Amino acid sequence: MRTYSAKPADVERKWYVVDAEGVVLGRLASIVASRLRGKHRPLYTPHIDCGDNIIVINAEKVRLTGRKREDKVFYWHTGYPGGIKQRTMAQTLDGKHPERAVLKAVERMVPRSPLGRQQMRKLRVYKGSEHPHEAQAPVLLDVAAMNPKNKR
Repeated sequence: MRTYSAKPADVERKWYVVDAEGVVLGRLASIVASRLRGKHRPLYTPHIDCGDNIIVINAEKVRLTGRKREDKVFYWHTGYPGGIKQRTMAQTLDGKHPERAVLKAVERMVPRSPLGRQQMRKLRVYKGSEHPHEAQAPVLLDVAAMNPKNKR
């Protein structure tokens, strides 16, 4: 018996919309990353992009457990002397671009390779409940109902 390896032409992509309101960020990110990679399909092939297109709405209403909202700090350096900067998760979610919290959480769960970057292009994250992809007729993927722990 031979191992089946999917070809790019065999992959049939679907569109899903995920409502992030009240859903725990890490659980949402792991489910979205798995769907982007295509690991939920029986024809999953590691070197082929088998995943679906995912639209995440209400990114500003995502939840974090414990005190992560205040205690989780992200650091970066500007490249100048004394140029270390920091931002808490609360500042990110309350700021101008709260969708970046969801985007970065998913990005860190996808491989850091050309294939991973190709898979990340199929993710669209919006801070409000409106999105411009109605023409694709996305199906609702209810992450909150998959597990009682997903919604807080």
